[in-house]
Amino acid sequence: MFDREVLKELLARSDLSNRDKVLICLGAEPLGVMKVEEIRSVAIEAGLRAIAKWNVSDYLSKAKTLAIRTPHGWELTGAGKAHVGSAAGPLLPSVSVLVVSALRNQLPSILNADTQQFVAEAVKCLEAKLYRAAIVTSWVGAVAVLYDDVVASHLATFNAEAIKRDPKWRTAKNADDLARMKEFDFLQILPAIGVLGKNVKDELEVCLKLRNGCGHPNSLVVGEHKASAHVETLIQNVFAKF
Repeated sequence: MFDREVLKELLARSDLSNRDKVLICLGAEPLGVMKVEEIRSVAIEAGLRAIAKWNVSDYLSKAKTLAIRTPHGWELTGAGKAHVGSAAGPLLPSVSVLVVSALRNQLPSILNADTQQFVAEAVKCLEAKLYRAAIVTSWVGAVAVLYDDVVASHLATFNAEAIKRDPKWRTAKNADDLARMKEFDFLQILPAIGVLGKNVKDELEVCLKLRNGCGHPNSLVVGEHKASAHVETLIQNVFAKF
């Protein structure tokens, strides 16, 4: 979220509370999760040596709606990111800049050239403020990643579950065959075969609904924050995991 010099400047401010400085350090990795020792490391590297004596977990626990504990560490909530943004003021780059940076970081890990192209186009659309196009292209890229994972590791179980739900389903052999199924129905099968958790599936359904709204001629207006949140969800739950 912040480059090194900006982070040093923020942590040196006397008008920010210790809690806010902990939240800012957590926000140094806006699209991921950080453990307490990682938060301390970020702070100390930026010059805040006093954090070594702080009870970081206590500060985060008392932040309530601003941060949540996950099985892998602490994470800022949406309210937490807004709070950090307010504390940082003009030093904080726009949300789309942060998401574009994270999306670019995922590009090398995408092995399928066609999928990588969709993601690259989503980056360009965000940079050009073409938010509806960014939503559509990032979704296409995410679904392609899920198709590839199913084909590589879960094809037999996917077909078995699909036939159970629809006896007329023709056995899929590749990603093009999977595309015969409606994307909503495709998402319903993934938790049943252990590819996604139910909560992730629910979030992806929200993304699909927005993608459908953006992919057809209508009066829907989408701004930077909504588009960036959509892409952020796909980064966290698809691109960074598959």
